[in-house]
Amino acid sequence: MSIRRLPEKLVNRIAAGEVVERPAAALKELVENAIDAGSTRISVRIAEGGISRLEVEDDGCGMTAADMALALERHATSKLPDDAIEDVTTLGFRGEALPSIASVARLTLESRIGGGDGWRRVVDNGAVVAEGPAALAKGTRVVVEDLFARVPARRKFLRSARSEYAACLDVVRRLAMARPDVGFAVEHDGRRVLDVQAGQDQLARVAALTQRELAANSIGVDLDRGEVHLGGVISLPTYNRGIADHQYLFVNGRPVKDRLLVGALRGAYADLLARDRHPVVALFLDVPTSEVDVNVHPAKTEVRFRDPQLIRGMIVGGLRRALDEHGFRSVQRPSDAALAAWQQEPVAPQPATGFLFGHAAPPVAPGDGFDAGYRAPSAEVARVYDRLVPFASPAPLAGRAEVAEAPPPQADAHPLGIARGQIARTYIVAEAEDGLVIVDQHAAHERLVLEQLRRGMSGQAVPSQGLLLPEVVELDEPACDRLEAAAPQLAALGVEVERFGPAAVMVRATPAMLGAIDCRKLVTDIADDLAGYDAALGLSERLELVAATMACHGSVRAGRTLSVAEMNALLRTMEVTPHSGQCNHGRPTWVKLAMDDVEKLFGRK
Repeated sequence: MSIRRLPEKLVNRIAAGEVVERPAAALKELVENAIDAGSTRISVRIAEGGISRLEVEDDGCGMTAADMALALERHATSKLPDDAIEDVTTLGFRGEALPSIASVARLTLESRIGGGDGWRRVVDNGAVVAEGPAALAKGTRVVVEDLFARVPARRKFLRSARSEYAACLDVVRRLAMARPDVGFAVEHDGRRVLDVQAGQDQLARVAALTQRELAANSIGVDLDRGEVHLGGVISLPTYNRGIADHQYLFVNGRPVKDRLLVGALRGAYADLLARDRHPVVALFLDVPTSEVDVNVHPAKTEVRFRDPQLIRGMIVGGLRRALDEHGFRSVQRPSDAALAAWQQEPVAPQPATGFLFGHAAPPVAPGDGFDAGYRAPSAEVARVYDRLVPFASPAPLAGRAEVAEAPPPQADAHPLGIARGQIARTYIVAEAEDGLVIVDQHAAHERLVLEQLRRGMSGQAVPSQGLLLPEVVELDEPACDRLEAAAPQLAALGVEVERFGPAAVMVRATPAMLGAIDCRKLVTDIADDLAGYDAALGLSERLELVAATMACHGSVRAGRTLSVAEMNALLRTMEVTPHSGQCNHGRPTWVKLAMDDVEKLFGRK
């Protein structure tokens, strides 16, 4: 086959495949152009997640009619005054965005310079269909309609309007965070969803675009090393999220998603956070243009550093030092005066025979030992599961032997033995017929709660506890959309939520087995799970992860002092619960030291 030159229209479509893979990518290019034009106010209007319409209007320098014609040609740009591509300081410079977008959509470009006349040019899928005078203030307005309408192979791979809208909103947030000197407004389907004013300081802008509580639970970062400057805000380790969607990284004012920076951030918080928790950060790295290459990705979302080890060491060391200097701080709590205004009703103490879940567990048939093959009758399992309700009595001061109202059970009657005490308020020590059993109380109870939640997912609804006063939890709009879409499935798990305005949900009930929990933290973590696994997994698979998160919230924590009766109830429930030998993270919940091994330790054998 002979070599041929591709037609211009096809070349533009190929370029669009590199730059404009979804509405959010087109919006990113348009907003970056508005910022580079020196705008102080940028308005964005989105319809149906940007699939049917995107509009970006700014008050920047504007363009003449001749400049507009050039802007719609490939590789034409005003952002490279000379051939020094390595010294670029603007957000965009390739000169491909507008012609690429115009080749796969209907694009209307209107612009006016100060003291000049406005002009309008319309390009429909690569062909100029109209142009003429336009009435508008100084600046530029770009409207993109029916993206990929004539490229069905690309359009069918777009996601739902909600998902595309969430991606568009994330793009604007990142760009707005990088430029607190510029005001941004976003409307979706005629409703204002974001509005930040120009002139905010960096912390105020970051808090306004993430969570308002960040301002009181963050640490400022300001570090210089040679010509490199690192600034921004990072959250306290105790103020964290379930996924890393609130980590914003910028290089020379450009939002990036760079593996080096993400890895350095993970290293800085390595031993301060659990592996499944993530800090909220906004880091701004200023590097000489000669030390960083921003032209390694068509969409400019990745960068390459000349000295990556310097950058990584600076981030890890700088964040570590900032965290060490504020090591005594934790998440801010309400004032003592506010807490004193609330009175707690006294709770009558429960009798000593009350077990871990408020009821005595049914007896279990003797067995040779507890292993993966041990199963109690299904009716027995169901009765034990139904008794998984919150603690009804306050914990005693210490796990110790108590006066028994009935003869103590025999160790040889139960595979996991009989509880004899508690170590470090974390591990239960039990005596079995053939050895010593040590149980991790948090890991074990976490598994028990998860198994009952799974029963709810299989059609047997989990009992819920209605809140006396429904709690309103404020989240961003995409998170509320995800919770609203999953509300019927969450109700089967005992969590009853409903939409409460554009950016909030109302929690009406939580699973009874979880007891008194922090509703806001629980719902935030559920929304994070639904977002973090949205792309790769179906709803049922994501709900499995949600159930694991809920189980962790409702489990007995390490450091909780248990009575002997509560310890025994936990052991009995483990004996009739499938998979109770390992926790939700794959770690063992109990280990056994055979009696022969104990005797060998003391030289008896």
